[in-house]
Amino acid sequence: MDQIQHKFIEVQGLKHHVAEIGSGPNVVVFLHGFPEIWYSWRHQMLAVAEAGFRALAPDFRGYGLSDPPLEPEKASFSDLIEDLAALLDAVGIDKVFLVAKDFGAFPAYSFSLLHQERVQGIVTLGIPYRPLSRPPAGYRDPLPEGFYISRWQEPGRAEADFGRLDAKTVVRNTYILFSRSEIPIAAENQEIMDIVDPSTPLPPWFTEGDLEEYGSLYRKSGFRTALQVPYRSFKEDLGITDVIIKVPALLVMGEKDYVLKFPDTEEYIRSGKVKELVPQLEIVFSPEGTHFIQEQSPDEVNQLILGFLKKHI
Repeated sequence: MDQIQHKFIEVQGLKHHVAEIGSGPNVVVFLHGFPEIWYSWRHQMLAVAEAGFRALAPDFRGYGLSDPPLEPEKASFSDLIEDLAALLDAVGIDKVFLVAKDFGAFPAYSFSLLHQERVQGIVTLGIPYRPLSRPPAGYRDPLPEGFYISRWQEPGRAEADFGRLDAKTVVRNTYILFSRSEIPIAAENQEIMDIVDPSTPLPPWFTEGDLEEYGSLYRKSGFRTALQVPYRSFKEDLGITDVIIKVPALLVMGEKDYVLKFPDTEEYIRSGKVKELVPQLEIVFSPEGTHFIQEQSPDEVNQLILGFLKKHI
């Protein structure tokens, strides 16, 4: 990890932390999910740099080492999209590949709709494309009241749940929950953090050192912005009328990713219906993959990403 350089770039009045490695004309920007951070792309950054690409991984505003917005409760996906455009302008990059995980797929795809000329291709892990104004069916009904997204959308509830614990424990519990193949759903009188027994071990591919890295970054940022974006911003209307993705794309899904259990999601992907919105989409299923496939199986994911990048240079 020592080869990865770190810098702070001021865009839109906030200092954004950016991890960077590699050089060359072809640039890959990695966009993290939750409870992730730039560090979740450590394996992929090294791999693409070794293959001759320049890799950048920013922390979104309010995440990790990046400044939080003045009013985190008003943060939006629009902010993340505008931050990305301003960041690329600040470092003089015209065109990029975007590699996104989890909710990072929303700003990645939206950026390509708003700035198609700046995107060579998109790789997403764990989330199929749906326009932001059309969140997946079932984000509330027919899933139970204890569905984690429904709970985290309630102002104050997740704040109280997380606030009982230190940042490291919140990340630990969320990694354990999200690495399972079942959707995290709490009982009626149970909070999401209480689903995880304190004696439950970390996934075998996630070390105590990794947890400490995440814990230290979230101790700095807290979770105020993270709860607003993505969880309380899913129905945001970006004013985009043409929602067809017109750049090459790759979707990598783990067969054991709990997201496949979201209503209609697996059928939406396997039937090819997602390709109505992303005509140039390739889909790869990884038999053992979980929601954190890029950390769980870095060699497999690196090969898939590099294959896609080299095909579309």
